[in-house]
Amino acid sequence: MQDVFSRVSLLRRPRILSRAARLGARNYSRKRDLRRILGYGEVPRPAAAVMRLLELEETLNTARKTGEAGYSMIRHVDVLIALAGETGFLRSGAHTKTAAP
Repeated sequence: MQDVFSRVSLLRRPRILSRAARLGARNYSRKRDLRRILGYGEVPRPAAAVMRLLELEETLNTARKTGEAGYSMIRHVDVLIALAGETGFLRSGAHTKTAAP
């Protein structure tokens, strides 16, 4: 099984989707955006959020490739933005708690 970072780095999407996600990730707010994308309730930890976002993105990408009528490019970009933001958050280690000295 691949780790989270490998799965994200292996994503190959059209340039316009990737660029929009990179630009949108600058303004990503975990509290605001993740709840909207994953549904209301408790915000999951970053690793769990990335896994859920990867599943959502895979479904959206399949819908894009097959030309499904219900496909939303806006939703797809939102998920990619959240995926980039959560991966960055996970990579930075900002979510880990450190013990007091």
